[in-house]
Parts: sequence; C-alpha cells; structure tokens
Amino acid sequence: MQCINSRKKGCYEKYVKRILDILFSILFLVCFGWVYIVVAIFVRVKLGSPVLFRQIRPGLADKDGHETFFYIYKFRTMTNERNAEGNLLPDELRVTRPGAFLRATFLDEIPEIFNILNGTMSFIGPRPQLVQDMVFMTPELRRRHAAKPGLSGLAQVNGLNSISWDEKLNWDLKYIENITFGYDLKLFFRTIGTVFKGFKHIKDKDESLHSEDYGDFLLREGRVSKEEYEALHTEARKLLDQIEND
Repeated sequence: MQCINSRKKGCYEKYVKRILDILFSILFLVCFGWVYIVVAIFVRVKLGSPVLFRQIRPGLADKDGHETFFYIYKFRTMTNERNAEGNLLPDELRVTRPGAFLRATFLDEIPEIFNILNGTMSFIGPRPQLVQDMVFMTPELRRRHAAKPGLSGLAQVNGLNSISWDEKLNWDLKYIENITFGYDLKLFFRTIGTVFKGFKHIKDKDESLHSEDYGDFLLREGRVSKEEYEALHTEARKLLDQIEND
C-alpha cells in the first residue's frame, strides 16, 4: 500500500481542530436535528429504504503513512436499478429527481456530521474520494491523505464538480500546506455561501451533479492505457473486498 510522506502539523491541527469539530457537530445536531427527520421521511417516501447510504472511502493516513479506510454516511439519492445481467446501472441513470434535489442542496451530505463526531472526518479538509479514484493517484497526489478528509474544502468552494480533476486535487494539496484556524474559518463561511447558492440555483446545478471517476478522466485524456485502467480497477476491487472482510 502507498506510503504517504510525513507532514509537520501545527498545534491547531493537532489539538484544537478536533475539539472544534466535536463542539460544532453537537451544536449542529441540536439546532438542525429536525432536518434529519424531515429528510429521512422524504427519502423513505420518494426512494424507499434504506434511507442511509454508506460507502468505503480512504481517510487519514496512519502513523506509518498508510491510508486508513472508513464508511462515509449520506442520505440515499439513487435507486438500485440493474441491467439484464444484474449489474447496477450507471449513477446518472439511477439518480432520481428527488435525489438530484438532495444533491443540489447538499442535504444528502448532512449525515457526515456523524463521521465528524466519530473522528473519521473534519468539517474542513480534502473531500474523501472513492477507493477506485485513490488507486489512480500518484504518490504526490496521495499526499492529500496526510490530512483528515472534510465535509467541505478548497475544491468545494472553488467550483466543486465544475472544475477538472487536476484543479480539484491541486486545491487539496494546497490546503494541506496551510491548515490554520483562520483559513478553516474562512472556508467554513465560504461553504455556507456555496450551500445557499445551491438552494437558489437548483436547476442550474443539475449538470454538475455527476463527476466522472478519476480513472475515467485519465483514460479519456489518454494519460493511462486501457490495460493500466483495468489493472488499477482490479486492484481497487481487491482492496475493497479486503477491507469489507477485515
């Protein structure tokens, strides 16, 4: 498994950031617990059960420099429709209009508050990508896992899915070199502005709800061969099977 280069962490990141994550998570749940109930009922009526969706994502690298993995929690936005061979249809064919609404308004993300409470995520940090995205990243790009993944980050306030993978990952690397209280606070308030824009421009966001996998992007750009693409996808599937069976 890839070894992540060590990175010096300041006092804020080591001690204060976690305390603030806990305090603000509790405050959010106290103030907006009713939203969870409303959204859960909405999902149950429109999409059925299960209401919550969980998926393995790469998280903060451990002391030996290897990625750890965790289950991220979201409200469900897709159906379980399959083709004649029994395989799930592509994501864009399974996202319903109610699901698109939840994504456009970021309401599908609010269960991640529980990831923040249990310490697998932070409010601000690089967004946790898919395992099949991680295996395509270079050692330099995987340095993003030297910081705890976040509910929001630099890439999210600078274009989200409207920017390229290269831009997105470069924003992540820029963030991990400047983790301070002032910078996190600035990103926190910019995130609130992004959320309100989502509510005001739901229809305009429909085209940016789906982002292609990193491997698909690299293949389309001709930066990996078909053989490399298939080999790395096989590696990702084996890794997921190993994590699920541990």
